[in-house]
Amino acid sequence: MATSTRKKTAQIDAVQKASAEIGHIPPQAPEVEEAVIGAMMMDKDSVYLAMESLKEKSFYDPQLRLIFSAMVTLFKQRSAIDMMTVAERLRTDGTLKEIGGPARLASLTAKVGSGANIEYYVKILQQKTIQRDLIEVGYGILRKAFDETYEVDRLIEESQTDVYNAVQGNMRSGYVDIGDAMNRALDRLQWVQKTDGLTGVPSGFPSLDAITRGWQDGNLIVIGARPGHGKSAIALNMSKAAAVDNNIPTAFFTLEMADIELADRLIGSESGLSSGKRKGKDKMEDYEWAQIESALRKVVKAPLYIDETPGLTITEFTSKIKRMVQEKGVKIAFVDYLQLMHATGNYGTNRALEIGDISRQLKETAKELHIPIIALAQLNRNLMTRLNSSMGRPVLSDLKDSGSIEQDADMVLFIHRPAKLGLSEMGEDYAELIIEKNRAGEAAIIHLHFNGDLVKFSEDHESLADYAAKPIPSAANAPSPVDITPTEGYAPYDFDSSPGF
Repeated sequence: MATSTRKKTAQIDAVQKASAEIGHIPPQAPEVEEAVIGAMMMDKDSVYLAMESLKEKSFYDPQLRLIFSAMVTLFKQRSAIDMMTVAERLRTDGTLKEIGGPARLASLTAKVGSGANIEYYVKILQQKTIQRDLIEVGYGILRKAFDETYEVDRLIEESQTDVYNAVQGNMRSGYVDIGDAMNRALDRLQWVQKTDGLTGVPSGFPSLDAITRGWQDGNLIVIGARPGHGKSAIALNMSKAAAVDNNIPTAFFTLEMADIELADRLIGSESGLSSGKRKGKDKMEDYEWAQIESALRKVVKAPLYIDETPGLTITEFTSKIKRMVQEKGVKIAFVDYLQLMHATGNYGTNRALEIGDISRQLKETAKELHIPIIALAQLNRNLMTRLNSSMGRPVLSDLKDSGSIEQDADMVLFIHRPAKLGLSEMGEDYAELIIEKNRAGEAAIIHLHFNGDLVKFSEDHESLADYAAKPIPSAANAPSPVDITPTEGYAPYDFDSSPGF
């Protein structure tokens, strides 16, 4: 028995067993199945639509599956499809008697007057197929869940994949007329031209937002740096700009630090309280307690949600962020950092393959949920060999463990602090944010100031809250991404409502 035949039989068996246990008839539409087959033998346009949208499993009746299979063979051979050619094909396959002979084919053509309703019939069969596939998947999940030897992480990942495939595998995207696509593109162009502020989630850095217009939905942004260069700090700065300054629900997955450490850094960056006082080395004055209370009044109410699950798997992340989007309306997610995540699968010792799978799933999750995901990443030691030739600035090949990261990412940024490598006379507070890859725009180097005591990046010595309180400059006066000169102001959300793209 062929593999495909075994799969079809297994599905029918699973659906029938599940239906019998529950006491329901398996989802099916016998009359619609007959009408589709009949229309295909009478109308070539019906053949095209059915071949594009249906599979053999779309027909629950075993006889109709055989007939459709014969039609598929004829279609591949570019032969005409009618009652005579189908009968001959079934005769050649040795299944003509099994489907009821020529009389059965004739009865099918008599059941439909034309193919006018074929599109409606096809949608019905797609829905019934999805129902049967979900029953099969659910039955399989049930059996695996009762198996004590089955790894739970593997069960979760397989279950999510199977349910997704059951739905998406039966849906086909139709072609789009270029005129329709052009009209939507022009609508978007008109909207962004009317927009004075950002079209995405603000980063908190005016020069960066002047280039990106904010983090865009569906994008995977990777921020890479060597250890100790400030990956976590800049991610926290950006999440604060979104959640605290602009009240945008934000998720922060920290695999390296505890939530209390992140909170401590926020206390420092928002109140200006030194690390010595935050650690208890220096004693606080009474007025400083009042200063902290005033500075953090807005922070404690901000929609910032922290997850500190150690050894987080990509499956757990996907489940959690989907729940956060549904329950909390999360609009952006941060992952600190990518190489600390794991994926369930048989990768052996090939860590690069595992990291590639993680980056691919991060990108797919961003697209599915229509949110930007910002993932931090470690760099390898290759850049240490280029200290003299390029001031040690990172390049895409420096991303640790996998070249897939740079392929999956819509943007790749690097934090570069020359003084950390003993290369700069500009001081410990000088840093560069390098846009190395940008699918939607330019590459650039943005000059930043780093306050190590407060663990905070900014474009000058003002706080990011000061930026957020000022109006953004016009496009003609937008700051140069390589200019250290302070910008005129920053108001991320001064624009009309989005048209819904």
